[in-house]
Amino acid sequence: MRILIAGGGLSGLSLAAHLAARTEPLGPITVVDDGSRPIAQAGWASWSDRPGLLDTAVSRTFDRFRVHAGGRERIVDLGAYRYRFVRGDDFAAAVTRMTSRHGGFIFHSGHISGIRQAGEGAEVLVDGEAMYADWVFDSVLGPGPQRIDAWLIFRGWHVRTAAPAFDPAIPTFFDFRTSQRRAASFLYVLPRGPQEALVEHTSFAAARSHGVAYVKEQRHALGEYISEVLGLRECTVGKEESGALPLSAHPVDRRRGSVLAIGTKAGMVKASTGYAFERIQTDSAAIVNSLVTKAHPFDLPKPRPRYHLFDAALLDAITRDPAQLERVFTALFDRTSAEPVLRFLDEASSVAQEGRLFSGLPPSLYRAVARRHR
Repeated sequence: MRILIAGGGLSGLSLAAHLAARTEPLGPITVVDDGSRPIAQAGWASWSDRPGLLDTAVSRTFDRFRVHAGGRERIVDLGAYRYRFVRGDDFAAAVTRMTSRHGGFIFHSGHISGIRQAGEGAEVLVDGEAMYADWVFDSVLGPGPQRIDAWLIFRGWHVRTAAPAFDPAIPTFFDFRTSQRRAASFLYVLPRGPQEALVEHTSFAAARSHGVAYVKEQRHALGEYISEVLGLRECTVGKEESGALPLSAHPVDRRRGSVLAIGTKAGMVKASTGYAFERIQTDSAAIVNSLVTKAHPFDLPKPRPRYHLFDAALLDAITRDPAQLERVFTALFDRTSAEPVLRFLDEASSVAQEGRLFSGLPPSLYRAVARRHR
């Protein structure tokens, strides 16, 4: 079978790695990317309770994280989970090693302007020229407009201090000591050593951007957090990174004939968290398994509707009243181990486990569930 992967970002290269892991090659496999978003500059944090195919790309692993919510700080153990960070250059190098050993991959540089069904396969327009494949995996164009429930807006500074200031063993998962006036917001700190960290301001907002004024507010919030909350007086700010992710709690119709959407275009970003790395790995493994066992890529696990409902209710509640996010997170993480929460966010919890987890949540969230369930 001929396979074409449209896009060489996180989802495209993850699928390539899972295809390359097969002892019996599937292919030939072509990966097309225009280089407009260099993956070496990216990075992803995620949690997992099991070994993964791309663990060689993990640069840092944590078994605890810090949370500050409801006026109280706590260090929370992750139980069976580990929180991991993958740098884009390490990820790309790991995939290159795997695909090089496979031998059936072609990496083609070009701009994709169209994907359409062509007979029993599909046609991809690359720089105006048609490329054909039996199966196309699309992370570039997607199946069409998606309903957006909220936006995850983040801005981060790479901070270096003159003296040790960070605990390299414990990241700050969320810290709500920042203004909630415009949107539900918190700070995130990922240490890279005792004198270096990524400090990121993150907001769940109803609209994509609040314009120049909001950018200034985010930068002010970062500066205030670094100087007043962390108490850092002698530090330098290096690279700034920012972005806005659309969040949707609605399932995506991924299939178009011989074309399957992958990655963010397939709804792999978890609406209530903005995390996608592990979801993309799980999806990639399922696609390859379907190709091997069914000779097509569509035999994939069906999303459980209740998780879409939970995600939609949370986004509904916190975009109506930003202060709700801190109340929800305070209730969820008021425990010695984050394992039950992470299992729920992985959509791997039972109804009974969810009942115990939800027992302390604020009533406003139940009202949001009721609104969404009508």
